[in-house]
Amino acid sequence: MKQFYKISLIALSTAIILTCAVTVFYILIPDPPVGEVEYALVTLQRASQSKANRYAKNKYYEAKACYDSAMKDWNIQNKRFILFRDYKKTILFAQKSAKIAKQATYNSVKKSRNLIITVKEKIDSLNELITNTNELFSTLPLSQTLRKNISKGKILLKESEIAFEKGDYLYAAEKIDKAEQNLKESCNTALSNLENYFCNQPYWTGLVNQTIKNSARNNSTAIIVDKFSHKLIAYQGGTVKYELNAEFGKNWIGPKRLKGDKATPEGVYTIKSKVPKNKTKYFRALLLNYPNKDDVKQFNRDKTNGNLPINSQIGGLIEIHGNGGKGTDWTDGCIALSDSDMLKIYNISTVGTTVVIVGSTTSFNSIIQSLNIKHDFNKRS
Repeated sequence: MKQFYKISLIALSTAIILTCAVTVFYILIPDPPVGEVEYALVTLQRASQSKANRYAKNKYYEAKACYDSAMKDWNIQNKRFILFRDYKKTILFAQKSAKIAKQATYNSVKKSRNLIITVKEKIDSLNELITNTNELFSTLPLSQTLRKNISKGKILLKESEIAFEKGDYLYAAEKIDKAEQNLKESCNTALSNLENYFCNQPYWTGLVNQTIKNSARNNSTAIIVDKFSHKLIAYQGGTVKYELNAEFGKNWIGPKRLKGDKATPEGVYTIKSKVPKNKTKYFRALLLNYPNKDDVKQFNRDKTNGNLPINSQIGGLIEIHGNGGKGTDWTDGCIALSDSDMLKIYNISTVGTTVVIVGSTTSFNSIIQSLNIKHDFNKRS
């Protein structure tokens, strides 16, 4: 019996010792950083959902690198003997990853919202610019380079609008910036060139006012041609008789300088002859005395100064004629009217009738204000 109790005591002691040993063993086993790593993963996923990989790229990839480091260290620790594992670095990397991922999410949301506002404002602004300048630029004889840049700007603007509607604000911002550069630079150049042309506006106004006064004083017929507004205005006795649409040479901005330049001359002219229906292919025509003395002097001066080729010719046969109404500038330098309007002018005109051709009877600032174009576009570049 004593032997039995002795064995039982030994067995119980052994069991107690083993239990204590196992308990101590499990107590000494470090807890794996499951919670920290899972939290880091969740915050990284949220950052990804907010498109931080695009809008807060540096922060996002820094957070991802920290998470990868945490996972790498965790794997290293798991390969060690269970009691020798140390997850401190894993936890630090996971916590750092979560902190940076939160910042990436915040930055991404903020930048995204700012982009939405900025891109939308630029889209609206450029659409307004196009609307306000479309009619103007459709009539101006712009260079091929300018027209190409304006067209390219419109395409980029459309691409930005499509990307914006899809929620791709970063791509929309990239496109709108390029569109803005093309359109604003082109508009600035075109308007600066036009402003330079309008430097002669006081002189034009003087010619027009004097011509109207002469018409009133002499009770005579006079014709004013306003190239910018594409109008031919006939006066009788100083009062407007007709105001008609007119078309010119496709390079109508500026005076005519030489034969073949497709420019409509500017200055004071008279009707040299009336060409009836059976003598012209343009319904009827009024031949002007271009080139006059001033034109010849300026032409010779330009050749002498080397501003024109030595073999250039001054040209001639500038008329007011019919076959117009095409809605575009198409002549070689003449002034074209619709046949019905040409008949009106033909009937009230005589040989010797004054014809004054000017760039515009309206000031440049008035034109810009009427188009509602922002002030910075009418400054010279």
